[in-house]
Amino acid sequence: MAKGLIRSGLWFSAMTLVSRILGLVRDVVIANILGATAAADVFLLANKIPNFLRRLFAEGAFAQAFVPVLVEYKEGKSIDETKLLIAKVAGTLGTLVFITTILGVIGSPLVIALFGTGWFLDWLYDGNGAGADKYLLASSMLKITFPYLFFVALTALAGAILNTWGKFGAAAFTPVLLNISMISLAVFGADHFSEPAYALAWGVFFGGFLQLFFQIPFLKKAGVIVKPQWGWNDAGVKKIRLLMIPALFGVSVSQINLLFDTVLASFLQTGSISWLYYADRLLEFPLGLFGIAIATVILPQLSKDHVKSSPESFQNTMSWGVLMVVLLGLPSSIGLILLAEPMLMVLFMRGEFTALDAAQSQSSLIAYASGLLFFMLIKVLASGFFSRQDTKTPVKIGIQAMVANMVFNLALIFPLQHAGLALATTLSALMNASLLYYHLNKLGVFVITLELRNLLIRIVLAVIAMSACLYVLIPSSADWLSFSQLERISYLTIYIGLGGGIYLLSLFMIGFRPRHIKAK
Repeated sequence: MAKGLIRSGLWFSAMTLVSRILGLVRDVVIANILGATAAADVFLLANKIPNFLRRLFAEGAFAQAFVPVLVEYKEGKSIDETKLLIAKVAGTLGTLVFITTILGVIGSPLVIALFGTGWFLDWLYDGNGAGADKYLLASSMLKITFPYLFFVALTALAGAILNTWGKFGAAAFTPVLLNISMISLAVFGADHFSEPAYALAWGVFFGGFLQLFFQIPFLKKAGVIVKPQWGWNDAGVKKIRLLMIPALFGVSVSQINLLFDTVLASFLQTGSISWLYYADRLLEFPLGLFGIAIATVILPQLSKDHVKSSPESFQNTMSWGVLMVVLLGLPSSIGLILLAEPMLMVLFMRGEFTALDAAQSQSSLIAYASGLLFFMLIKVLASGFFSRQDTKTPVKIGIQAMVANMVFNLALIFPLQHAGLALATTLSALMNASLLYYHLNKLGVFVITLELRNLLIRIVLAVIAMSACLYVLIPSSADWLSFSQLERISYLTIYIGLGGGIYLLSLFMIGFRPRHIKAK
């Protein structure tokens, strides 16, 4: 189990790294073409809505509900029964999401009125203001981006199946195709549209198509290609949907909070949605590379541990997951906070993206990065419940955290503007992660042992040493602005490498060794 988890985690992270790098390239292209203009706000909202639903399916509720049931069938039933389950899930999911997609395309003005309420009210009561123009453009653009939901829902199904069969690479690689599609359409198609943002919207559409069909050969090789069937009342499908409905809240509350941020940001000055987006994109790099990767590879193992009634193995798997996200997530969080401004300058400050946009995005990034570890822990800790087919506990916690997020939003949006929305999301994530651990501990299925606690303390001490050194050495904001782009890239690379080196050296000096990350 130890070698399998580490190998799967490394392979998933390697594929995710390729995807995240291309994702940053995509965001650089978006920043160059659109900056933080009104068109950028519109595209980012039109893209965020189906992308939010993608998070629920691809990285959240669907996988968390489907994988434990699929493992149960795979481990305890025949291959024919398992393939029949896959067929009925595919047919049922495909039909429902197709209908949802059609309704979303037809009702795009209503959807934008819900998620871009500030723009809608401008259109309703003014009709000629900037907000009204944004509302009309977003309603049109969502008709192009919303079908991405259909493609990505089936892509998520295929990825969950391949992950259960231990084939993590293909599913992790598929986002690369979305990034390639968006970059290609933006670079070669932007000049062919009156509004360049439309090129990006079509990139989303074709990217979803490519992601789905890329996985078909891998499913065929695994021997699980099936003909979809409608199966709403099938026992397995019923079990999955009963688990999935509450899981929509349980694991994806942080994404729901981010979407609420966007709704409230539509009431703020132009650029607010973009500033939150660019900050979130930098946050997504370590979150996807480490947090989601670790949660993805431990879920099938946790499900097996539960099916085989192996509490000791379950505890060890959870401990390994928590240790890994703290080991990788905590230094990433501090690094993003200390190097927020130069990272934004290096990656995005060109074309339409100005120094003001970098400064405004910096405050959002610092607020989001403060909660990076909590976002990662939510992914891992929630897997402890979903692998046991317990969705009631996470949904209760998720609702509590969501209500808290709205309270924090209202308290912080006026003094801190868009940065207040980001900080509210971080505070609610802290609450979410804390409650998840409290209930796992109360159930007796996962506790922070003395050994794990000592390792976590060593990690914290190493991060403090890294933070102190970087804080003293990093140039001021005025210096970063005075540097040329080449100098910024050079210094940023040096400080990232220096921070990583100090962290690793500090870990070694206080007794942390490679054997400590080997799952038992």
